[in-house]
Amino acid sequence: MKPKHVRQTLKALRKHRKRPLLNVGRKIKYGVKGFVRNAWLSVAATAIMIVTLLIISATMIARNVLLDTVKSIENNVDMSIFLKQDTSDAQIQKLYEKFWALGSVRTVEYVSPNQAEEEYRFMNSDDPDALAALDEATNMFPWIFHVKVNNLSDISELESFVNSDEDMQALIDPKRAPSFADERRVAIDNIASTARFVEKVGLIAGSVFVVIAFLIIFNTIRMAIFNRHEEIYMMKLIGADKGFIRGPFIVEAIIYGILAAVFAGLILVGLLSMLREHLVNYGVEIQSTYDLAKNYWGVFFLALLIIGIFIGMISSYLATRKYLKLSAK
Repeated sequence: MKPKHVRQTLKALRKHRKRPLLNVGRKIKYGVKGFVRNAWLSVAATAIMIVTLLIISATMIARNVLLDTVKSIENNVDMSIFLKQDTSDAQIQKLYEKFWALGSVRTVEYVSPNQAEEEYRFMNSDDPDALAALDEATNMFPWIFHVKVNNLSDISELESFVNSDEDMQALIDPKRAPSFADERRVAIDNIASTARFVEKVGLIAGSVFVVIAFLIIFNTIRMAIFNRHEEIYMMKLIGADKGFIRGPFIVEAIIYGILAAVFAGLILVGLLSMLREHLVNYGVEIQSTYDLAKNYWGVFFLALLIIGIFIGMISSYLATRKYLKLSAK
């Protein structure tokens, strides 16, 4: 006596063999039943898929956050060039125009000795000793140019101008060397290197878990095939086509991908919401990434869905091809 589900499948196959739309419905129905029937294997496959999608997504988010952080730091770093206190306004204006003529320069600002003194007073407003010393001494602050370049990794044009221009050399303060942000530039280079390292590690980890997800789903489908080998054998005997036999297993794998995408998306959104404020306080530029995910959550979820379904379908197809030998029938 054949099991009940086998008899039902054979009956449905005979009745709806020439009805494609009804066959699709049957495939979905049997796929859902197979997912429920192999509950523990389904949970394991879905869990691995969730981890895979989380690692892939986290890699992309981390890369974007690190690049934004490096860009933000670069935007806030400037080079300081100090000029003699007795430099005239006309000379300052001439140098100002020369700075703007440099192609690598993004912004230029200058601070007069009086402005520098006011800034010093403001920054040390809670230090009576510093203010008292400042009141007793004459203003010894120099003129200061604050220059930001387009690419902090290449400041050769600015350095060449400061070191070779005749007007600059005549007015530069000999007691204060220009600040070309060497230490800050090294820090930014280190952050950029870290971003590239994290990206590579993330890609490797993502690739490893994609392979693991393939293997888990592959073996899950293979065990499902083994558990239903009698049913499959009878279906093949009465002439079931490849698509009808393979369909339910592909549906199961698609369910893995859909559930994994839903859970992975919820986990990522929850983590971003929880960690955003803390990371911002530490100077990590995550706000733009958070806003992007928030405004385009539909696209983000769709991408997870496509990746999950793709992994599930490919692994299911390979399992049915290898273990059912459909291609040879």
